[in-house]
Amino acid sequence: MDCGVAKIFLLFISLIFWAAGAGLAYVGHYVIKSFGSFDSLIQNKSTLIPAAIIIGISAVMFFVGIVGCCSTLRESKCGLSFFFLIIMLIFAAEVTALVFSFIYRSKINGQLESPIRDSLSKYNGEKNSDTEAVDSMQTLLKCCGVKNYTDWTNTTYFSTNKTLPLSCCKNSSSPQCNGKLEEWQQFNTEGCEPKLEKFIQDVLTYAMLVVVAFAIIKFFGMVSVCAITCKSRRNGYEPLYA
Repeated sequence: MDCGVAKIFLLFISLIFWAAGAGLAYVGHYVIKSFGSFDSLIQNKSTLIPAAIIIGISAVMFFVGIVGCCSTLRESKCGLSFFFLIIMLIFAAEVTALVFSFIYRSKINGQLESPIRDSLSKYNGEKNSDTEAVDSMQTLLKCCGVKNYTDWTNTTYFSTNKTLPLSCCKNSSSPQCNGKLEEWQQFNTEGCEPKLEKFIQDVLTYAMLVVVAFAIIKFFGMVSVCAITCKSRRNGYEPLYA
C-alpha cells in the first residue's frame, strides 16, 4: 500500500472512529434493550455477553480516534505503535464478540419453550413481571401461546376467566375481541416460541453484521499503520516526534 494512500486512509479511519464508537454503543444498547423486553422469558443471560463486549469497545473509540488522528498527522512512531496496538486489541475484541454472537445464536434453538410455558402458567392479568413480559411479547410479536393460541387452555388464567389475554387479539382495542375462545378469528393464532426465537436471532445477526463491518475497517487500519511505518524505515526517515 502506498504511504500517501495509507496515511489518508488512516486519517479517514481515525475520523470515523468517533462515528463507529457511537454506532457500536447504539448496537450494544439495542441488543440489551431488545432482550430486556423479554427478560423473564430468556433464562440464558450469557447471550448478553456480545452486547457487553460491544459497549466496552465503543467506550474507548473516541479516545482512540484522537490518538490515531494526531499520530498520523505527525507520523509519530510511538503514537502509531500505540494506535496499532489499540486497533489490534479492539479488532480482537470484535472478533470475540462475533464468535460469542455466533455461538449463542445457535444456542437459542429449543431453549425458549420452557420459560415461555412457565410464564404463561404464572400469568394472572395483574401487574407483575411475568404478566407484563407475556403481554409485551404477544403484542410486539403478534403471537399467542407457545406453539399456538390453544396453549392458553391449559393455564390457570384460562381456567379462572374462560378467556385468553387481550394481548392475543389482532387488535386489542377492538370491541369484537373479548378473549372468548369461540372468537378465535380475532386472535393472532401463531405461537410465540418460533417468533421470539427468530426475533432474537435477527437481533444477533444485525449485531454480527455491524461488528464485521467495523472489524474489516480496523483490519485495513492496521495494514495502513504498517505501511506508513515501513515506508519511513525504508527512506531512513526518523519522525521528529518519535
